[in-house]
Amino acid sequence: MTTFDGREKAFEDKFAHDEAMMFKARARRNRLLGEWLAGELGLAGEDVKAYAASVVKADLEEDGDEDVIRKVMKDIQAKGVDISRHRVEKHLDEMLAQAKVQLMSEV
Repeated sequence: MTTFDGREKAFEDKFAHDEAMMFKARARRNRLLGEWLAGELGLAGEDVKAYAASVVKADLEEDGDEDVIRKVMKDIQAKGVDISRHRVEKHLDEMLAQAKVQLMSEV
């Protein structure tokens, strides 16, 4: 293996690792968002876990955050809770940072 091949493999490995960590961070972020929103929607107990899982699952529909936002906004409107899209987006950003911190502390 040449030096160039070794560097190429190292970059590929780093890219794969970074992508895996981002996937985990987004899933954790979505769970945290679901747990927060479950409380805002008046859910408790096992319903919180189930709702958080449904938010995580919603992110698998398409790339980006729109699928998650669409799901939670629909739920917010169905319950008649006063939470804006902007507030949801802000929580997504905050919870992504929190999820990354949590994942880094677990490594």
